[in-house]
Order: sequence, then structure tokens, then C-alpha cells
Amino acid sequence: MQRKAYVPGVAAAVLAVLLAGCTGGSGDRATTDNSNPGQPGVTTKAAQPGKYRTLPEPCDAVGHKMLDALLPGITEIADEQQREKAYAGEPTLAYDTDRKVGCRWKVESAQATDHLFVDFERVVSYDNSVSDDSQAEQLFAEQVEAAGLPVPAESESGSESASGSAPASGAPSSGASSPAGPSTGPSAPASGSASATGPSATPSASDGTPTDLQPRLLDDLGDEAFVDDELSSSGSTAKRRTVTVSFRTSNVMVTVEYAEQPATAGVLPDSKEMQDRARKLASQLADSLGG
Repeated sequence: MQRKAYVPGVAAAVLAVLLAGCTGGSGDRATTDNSNPGQPGVTTKAAQPGKYRTLPEPCDAVGHKMLDALLPGITEIADEQQREKAYAGEPTLAYDTDRKVGCRWKVESAQATDHLFVDFERVVSYDNSVSDDSQAEQLFAEQVEAAGLPVPAESESGSESASGSAPASGAPSSGASSPAGPSTGPSAPASGSASATGPSATPSASDGTPTDLQPRLLDDLGDEAFVDDELSSSGSTAKRRTVTVSFRTSNVMVTVEYAEQPATAGVLPDSKEMQDRARKLASQLADSLGG
């Protein structure tokens, strides 16, 4: 009787093992099927995060020597506490200092009132398929479009060359070589090709910005950059010139806004001098970011 009772138990155990093996095999196949590399979302690699995870302290980003150059009246402040306050700047309101920060300075002197604004923005993409750098590149492109930069000189020089205009070969670049083309075109020949170059040069001349210093893209700053130069249209008071230099390095976008309004009506702030100062500061900020 004991032998007969033992045999069914062994058979049941063997059957249980066989059933477990079949169940495990079925599960393994399901896992293999579900891990098919061709299925979306399984093998897709998330986009890489940006290079920068934090931002610098904006009011400490500009040194005293640079502020002396940008805001000449700061050295004329007699009161030491007021002078130190002017150097310190005023931080802009920020809810997340790891994402966006800025600082403003304003200094008045007998000659002019100068303003400086520095802004840092760290771009983060919330789309796993879009990297932080790509998102920043898209946002910067929108910023360039909003600035309404003039058509590059080479685009217009192409049509000018068809009419035999000489400056066509001198304007392929928006950098150092562009001044030779557009600036000499309108001023030298007042007839013939002047009508072709006139429309592109007239706006710059009318707003007090030399043609070679008109708003343009820059190729020597960060991953991409541009400079804008605008003169206020107010007629009864001294005109205010605002130079903006913006650049992108990886997933950080930086804006330098430098403005000056002379104390005397009829005096125009020097465009080249202001652009040189703003671009020098922007270059220093890019170096401090390590970009």
C-alpha cells in the first residue's frame, strides 16, 4: 500500500516540474518578443543633456575694470559707498537661478547716462528626443529672427555683381571683410551702381550707424552670435544708442545689452566704440563659461 501511494506522488512531482518548465519557456519567449529592438521606445537612446548645469553669479561676472570702460561715470562718483553700490549692480528677479539670471547697472555722468544689462539663460529640453543643445539652438534662431537683422551683404552683392557693381567681390563675409564692400559702395560712386547699393546702405546711414557696423551675425563668439545696433528715434532729446550682443554656447544663451544717452542733444554715441566694448565683454563672459 505504501508503494502504491509513493508512485503517484513521484509522478505528480515530475508533472509539476514539466509544467513549470513549459511555463518558464512561454515567459521567456514573451520577454524576447517584447524586447524586439525594432520596437520604438525600447532601443531609443535619450538625448544627451547640455554641457552646463548651473549659471554664474551675474553681478560678479563683470569686473571693475570692464565696468570702468563701459560706464565711464562710475569713476567720477565721489562717495565711496555709492561707487561700490554702482559697481555691485542690481540683480534681476529670478525664480530659478539655475535656469535664468541677470544683472543691471546704471551710471550717470556730466557727459552721458550709461546702462548695462547682462543676462544668462540655461536651456533645458523636456523632450527625451531633443537634446538641450538642440533646444537652445532653436531658441537662439528665434532670437536672431526677432532681432530682424538685415539681409547679409553677400546676398545683395550677388545681385549687384550682375549689374557690374565693383563691391560684389568684397562683401562675402559679415565680419572684417564686409566693411570694405558696403561702406565704399555708397560713398564713392553716386551714380551707376549707387542705385543698387543705396537701399541697403541708406537705413544704416539714416540711423547714424555706419554701414560696416550694421546689425549682423558674428562668427568669432561662442557657437553662434549676433550684434544689434539701434539708435532711438526721439527727436527732441539726445538720441540713445543700444548695442546688443547675444551668443550661445552649448545650452547657455548670453545677452549683453549696452546703452548710452548723451547729456547733450545732437550728440550721437559712437557706434564702433560701443560695439567694441560690448563684444569685448561678451568674449570675456564666453571665456568664463569655458565655451
